[in-house]
Amino acid sequence: MKIEVEASRVPGGYHGPFNCEGRVVMLKRIEAGVLDVAYEETGPASGLPVILLHGFPYDIRAYDEVAPILAAAGHRVLVPYLRGYGPTRFLSAGTPRSGEQAVLGADLKAFMDALAIPSALLAGYDWGGRAACIVAALWPERARGLVTVNGYNIQNIAASGEPAAPEDEHRYWYQYYFHSERGRTGLSRNRRALCRLLWRLWSPNWRFDDATFERTAPSFDTADFVDVVIHSYRHRFALVPGDPAVAEIERRLGERPRITVPTVAMDGGGDGVSAAGSAGSGARFFTGPYRHRLVPLVGHNLPQEAPRDFADAILSLAAGRL
Repeated sequence: MKIEVEASRVPGGYHGPFNCEGRVVMLKRIEAGVLDVAYEETGPASGLPVILLHGFPYDIRAYDEVAPILAAAGHRVLVPYLRGYGPTRFLSAGTPRSGEQAVLGADLKAFMDALAIPSALLAGYDWGGRAACIVAALWPERARGLVTVNGYNIQNIAASGEPAAPEDEHRYWYQYYFHSERGRTGLSRNRRALCRLLWRLWSPNWRFDDATFERTAPSFDTADFVDVVIHSYRHRFALVPGDPAVAEIERRLGERPRITVPTVAMDGGGDGVSAAGSAGSGARFFTGPYRHRLVPLVGHNLPQEAPRDFADAILSLAAGRL
C-alpha cells in the first residue's frame, strides 16, 4: 500500500498541510481500483474509521465542520473526492468516464481495500449516499453502520421510464437537461453558474456566501467532471450503456437488495430536490436496526447545512445506539 501525502485544499488552490481550527488536515492520495483517489484524513489512525462521501454538485468541503467533531471523538475520518471531482484522477485514459451507481459503489469498496480498512462507518448524501448504500447492501461486512440522506439511494433503473408525480418531475429538470447535448454543452460552459443555481434551488433556506461556494467550485474544473456527470444522469434513465467492468454489480443492484446494517436515514425538511420524508418512505428496504430523522428547514446538502445533526447521527451508530 502506497499513500502519497500532498497538500490540503484551501481557498485559492492547494497548499498545506494546514491547521484548521486546531486540527492538521492532510490531503493524501492512494491508487484504488481505477482511480488515484485524493482524500483528506483527520483523527487518530487507531480510531474507528468513518468514511464521509459527498454528492453532486459538491465536494469534500461539505464535511469541514463534521470531520473535526468526529475526530475529536476519537474517530479516524476519511473524506475522498469522488471520481470526476477535484484532484481525484483516473489511472488510465481507457477507463470509461462512467458515473453510474455501480462504479460509485465499486470505487468506495476499492478505496477501503487499498487502505486495508475491513469495515467502517459509512455516511453520505446524494452520489455519496448512493455509494454508501451500495456497499452496505452488497458487502454488509464492510459497513459497521450507515448514515444516508434521503434513505435508500439505490436507483431502480428498470423502472426509470415510469413517470413520477408532476410535483416531483419538475424538480428533476436538470437531469432531463443533461440528457441532451445542449445540456452537456451548458454544463461544460457554465459549470459554476449552473452548480451554484442548483445549490440555491436545492437548499432554499441555506444562506451560503460567495467564499463558501468558491471553496468547492474548483472541484468542477477537472477534465472528467462533465463526462462523469452526464453519464450518471443518462445511465440512471437507461439511455446509455454502463461500464462492462461493473455489469455484475449493476445486475445485483437491479434486484433491489435490502440493507441489513444499523442505519440512520435523514431528510432535510427544506430539501428542494428530494421531497421531505423521502428517506422514511424507503424504510422497507432496511431490515436491520433503523431510525429516520427529519431535520427541519435544512436542504439537500445536509452535512454542510446541519453538521452537528449529521455528526450526531454517526456518533449514535458508533456508540451502538439509534
